Amino acid sequence: MNTVIAFIFMFGLLVFVHEFGHFIFAKRAGMLVREFAIGFGPKVFSTKKNETLYTVRLLPLGGYVRVAGEDPEIIDLKRGQHVGLEFNEAGKVNKIIVNNKSKHPNAQVVEVERIDLDHQLVIEGYEIETETKLHFQVDEKADFIMDEKETQIAPYNRQFSSKTVGQRGIQLFAGPMMNFLLTIVIFIILGYVQGVPVDEIEIGNVQPDSPADEAGFVEGDTVLSIENQSISEWEQFQEIVQSNPETPLEMNVLRGNEELNLTVTPRLIETPEQSIGQVGVQLALEKSFWGSIPYSLEQTYDWSKLILVNLGKLVTGQFSIDMLSGPVGIYDATDQVVKTGFLNFLTWTAILSVNLGIINLLPLPALDGGRLLFVGLEAVRGKPIDPQKEGVVHFIGFALLMLLMIVVTWNDIQRLFL
Repeated sequence: MNTVIAFIFMFGLLVFVHEFGHFIFAKRAGMLVREFAIGFGPKVFSTKKNETLYTVRLLPLGGYVRVAGEDPEIIDLKRGQHVGLEFNEAGKVNKIIVNNKSKHPNAQVVEVERIDLDHQLVIEGYEIETETKLHFQVDEKADFIMDEKETQIAPYNRQFSSKTVGQRGIQLFAGPMMNFLLTIVIFIILGYVQGVPVDEIEIGNVQPDSPADEAGFVEGDTVLSIENQSISEWEQFQEIVQSNPETPLEMNVLRGNEELNLTVTPRLIETPEQSIGQVGVQLALEKSFWGSIPYSLEQTYDWSKLILVNLGKLVTGQFSIDMLSGPVGIYDATDQVVKTGFLNFLTWTAILSVNLGIINLLPLPALDGGRLLFVGLEAVRGKPIDPQKEGVVHFIGFALLMLLMIVVTWNDIQRLFL
């Protein structure tokens, strides 16, 4: 149950933060956001506030923010069609009843002659009984009503395509950007709670009965040199110790104001990959909010670099598709991480967040990076790509991504259960 709760929390947080980036920048640009969704598939929960429908859906495969103009509008009125109209206090049309007009006895029924809900916001038509030609102004927030379901109209200035290249680019980039920011925030919290490594090679915890304990190391000792070789970084210390198992090493140590020479013999540790030496010490940590900020940026950079390197290996064939994990594999990994403690779970969440940000920036159709590529091409060409052609590319890309997700999920299931 702990794993289920942790997975739901982690998945919901990562997707919410990502989609909130898209959402808030769409709103700032004046776009009409029709839906903010967590998950795909059938609705589990939905509520509407102001202009936006907020939904939680069954399949934990991501989420989306649906902006007016990104998809073809569902309702298209034709000349000669009969519609019912209801009006607000200003005399403008605020309800356009497409069918079931008998359920709206106060609506004025007209035969449509001309309708423009993109720019002029007008409906021209004829009264059914008298055939009198009528002209109506439409409120910019009017609703279609079809099958008793309301859908707000989207004037052109509220649509995605009406905005500048910069506004659209920022709106698309905002999702991955928020994932990077979440990673930075989590690592700042971890750095402050756990502490961040000190600049010097200062010994923190000394394990009882370890080689370092037997050699006389105590917490607070600062290692200055090993075998007369000056060292200034913890990585140097680790590399020398690990590469010299069962070899006595003389270390010059500063304890308070006194320098000491201690000899320690790293214990041999056998691993599946190699044999290494260990002395049983940890680097000292200090708790500092301001110190946790550069630590967080460094961690975010290091994990981003590692993910990009592994993506490069996947492209070049050094990694196979069998090594990828989908929701099932991530759930299993989350189960293992949760058992090791809450702080490790936070670290795992931060890693997945930066991973989500990087993956979404890849220039692949249907991903944010693929859509950013089309916006960039528009900026270079000075005119947009044909929306229908772009839509076909993204549809094919989405279908291929779903196919990849199915393959990866099947591989996960085989690894776990077969």
